[in-house]
Amino acid sequence: MKNIVILISGGGSNMAAIVKTAQRDDWAGQMGARIAAVISNKADAAGLEFARSHSIVTEVIDHKVYSSRAAFDEALMQRIDCFASSNSSVVVVLAGFMRILTPAFVAHYAGCLVNIHPSLLPAFAGLHTHQRALDAGCKVAGATVHLVTAELDHGPILAQAAVPIIAGDTADSLAARVLTQEHLIYPRAIAKLLQN
Repeated sequence: MKNIVILISGGGSNMAAIVKTAQRDDWAGQMGARIAAVISNKADAAGLEFARSHSIVTEVIDHKVYSSRAAFDEALMQRIDCFASSNSSVVVVLAGFMRILTPAFVAHYAGCLVNIHPSLLPAFAGLHTHQRALDAGCKVAGATVHLVTAELDHGPILAQAAVPIIAGDTADSLAARVLTQEHLIYPRAIAKLLQN
């Protein structure tokens, strides 16, 4: 069995899309994969309620109570590893998890740590991607699913979706259109990773 642990910090719309797809497409029966837990670094993350309503284990590990980024990541790692055993592996999915992870954490989950970024990487790594694309006069924006490496937003690309920029677009309107594509490509990319 492959256990998927999803990390969120907020509303968790990508997490919800993954959960719905996993249930609709019977990932457990078809691929031997289940969403084992949703973990947030914020107790008030709205996505936790969605996960609970779908009978998924939820946990909060508040980064503010740890003395360092490394200490938080170590605690998070220990908790995630509880979902692995001799018969199961863990895939860690970042779905709006607003923490930069330490190299030790990334190395621990090398090859099974996945993220989605709201740009067509390698363009516009980091924050404020939609406004930066508009400011640069881009004709196309989009989203990228990638494996996480120690270099921020630079891991091997698993999937991308392009979204045209239209006249009058704002960062918010563009973000909303990109998000609809994120909800489509993220579950697909995870399913493909699980099958491999």
